[in-house]
Amino acid sequence: MSGAVTPTQLLPALQAYITGQFGAGARVQNLAVMEMGHAGLSFGFEVRGPNGALRTSLILKLAPPGVRRQGNTDVYRQAPLLRALHAAGLPVPDVPFASASEVELGTPFIIMERLAGKPFLVWGPDPAFDRHPTAIADVWYQAARSLAALHRFNWRRDLEDWETPRSLREEVERWDGILAKAQEPSWLAAGQRLRNRLLTRLPDGDPIGLVHGDYQPGNVLYDSGRLTGIIDWELASISSQLLDLGWLMMMADQSSWPRNWGPVSPPPPESLREVYEKALDCRFARVAWYRALAGYRFGAICCLNVRLHRTGRRPDPIWEKFALAILFLFGRAEELLLTEDI
Repeated sequence: MSGAVTPTQLLPALQAYITGQFGAGARVQNLAVMEMGHAGLSFGFEVRGPNGALRTSLILKLAPPGVRRQGNTDVYRQAPLLRALHAAGLPVPDVPFASASEVELGTPFIIMERLAGKPFLVWGPDPAFDRHPTAIADVWYQAARSLAALHRFNWRRDLEDWETPRSLREEVERWDGILAKAQEPSWLAAGQRLRNRLLTRLPDGDPIGLVHGDYQPGNVLYDSGRLTGIIDWELASISSQLLDLGWLMMMADQSSWPRNWGPVSPPPPESLREVYEKALDCRFARVAWYRALAGYRFGAICCLNVRLHRTGRRPDPIWEKFALAILFLFGRAEELLLTEDI
């Protein structure tokens, strides 16, 4: 199976697997790529019985074929994580089926329950969402409160052997190779300067716990205005939990984005911090540093994806819009570092 897996390629193997799980009369129907949010190798499908009755709706995520299983390409590592979170009552999809083997579908996979709702894509929300600033603010505030609930998860008890915690120095340095993919010299110079300043101002890293890694409304589902699920766990880790808060605030920060490409009517970033801290009944220090790291991380990610798009390895015109934001992300992050109260 090649890297660009199509539903037609996938269907025979998936049908055989579903038959083994649900019985000879079960049929896979409406198998399609999940386009929303640039979801990668993700497919939605239904399982129907012999009489056509719907048995269940599921989401399949595949590991990229032929790629080393590490970090975000190790799809199977999400199975124990999501099962533990679901068992703890958190709004994540359960994982009824998963395999680390390449036998069944040609690559490791997880199959999750399909939750109701749609993600709120901050640069272009689905028309189903109310665009009034008050309604949009509520979407962000629900996400902030759910992040607090997620961060209360007892990973030492329920996920002790899942992953070794990463230090903040590692969190900065792990993007070195990604930043190096920058095609524009100005991007590389600004990113390297920011990286070095982040390393000279490292906080202590507390509190340590589960980190989603890309926590923002585009990875949260809403149904009729109500939060129904947290999705897309490829970047999850055990590290400083303020990484998630900094990322959420960065996404909402209009100063991190050019005028013609940014989030639609977000609330002030500081209000998200207030909602999060109120939910945890705790006040955190050095949050500006985490916002700066978020800008550095996303700027580096943009550098890589712009390169993949422009070289034809992974074409996606949306990255030309993000190219406009790279210097804004780096510049805002540096500003936050220079003004934070150490």
